[in-house]
Amino acid sequence: MWPNISAAPFLLTGFPGLEAAHPWISIPFFAVYISVLLGNGTLLYLIKDDHSLHEPMYYFLAMLAGTDLMVTLTTMPTVMGVLWMNHRQMSHGACFLQAYFIHSLSIVESGVLLAMAYDRFIAIRTPLRYNSILTNSRVMKVGLGVLMRGFLSLVPPIVPLYWFPYCRSHVLSHAFCLHQDVMKLACADITFNRVYPVILVALTFFLDALIILFSYILILKTVMGIASGEERAKALNTCVSHISCVLVFYITVIGLTFIHRFGKHAPRVIHITMSYVYFLFPPFMNPIIYSIKTKQIQRNIICLFSMHRRA
Repeated sequence: MWPNISAAPFLLTGFPGLEAAHPWISIPFFAVYISVLLGNGTLLYLIKDDHSLHEPMYYFLAMLAGTDLMVTLTTMPTVMGVLWMNHRQMSHGACFLQAYFIHSLSIVESGVLLAMAYDRFIAIRTPLRYNSILTNSRVMKVGLGVLMRGFLSLVPPIVPLYWFPYCRSHVLSHAFCLHQDVMKLACADITFNRVYPVILVALTFFLDALIILFSYILILKTVMGIASGEERAKALNTCVSHISCVLVFYITVIGLTFIHRFGKHAPRVIHITMSYVYFLFPPFMNPIIYSIKTKQIQRNIICLFSMHRRA
């Protein structure tokens, strides 16, 4: 049986009822888009260029920045197309591919945050064995495992979308494609596509959050056992950036979940805005958090800008 890709294209949606204001709404979106590209691109450049940053902690940070860049580059072109040119049509194949990357990268980001928690756990619990445990090859294996978990786990719910018939409305509720949005338009049995994502979220986002929480309980227990108050503060300070990124990511996840589950009577624009916050806020905030809280990154950014000024 061949994929059902010859049907009418899907129609993306911007902000319903505010179409006349789309050019104005696009201004903050474009500003955030450019900020995300510049912020995460700068982090990647600094980590690649400065040999003092060639450590496991910064390799994981590079993975986070790369994931944030990919999420933004996957979602924002169609968003800007809708806001700028009212380009709403999207083929089935392109839509399913976008949904696949959006959801896969979200799981990858959760996995990277978990890997970063593991890095902080090793650094504080067994500092003398840190370099022998987190070798370059092991960091690469962890990174590959995180990528494979994200991209392979999304194949089962996305592939059936190619074969579903779509005889209902072809209008999607966002300016990008999401699995849960597309499957509702299918005229087929979507039981698997309803159940699988719930199990997947429990085994990824929820489980990752629990492990991160447990690792920080153990980290706190270790830090409280350090006699020197100055050393305690120094140890905890190395975790502040990661904790901030974890909070930004999971608070947006929880906020979006609550709006979808309990905000059925909330205005539609609230649902749409929360989706944009979920996809744009973490990539926007992560470079800011690390540039403010990490002295080595901060120093490198200052050096980079001072070099450009001299040039």
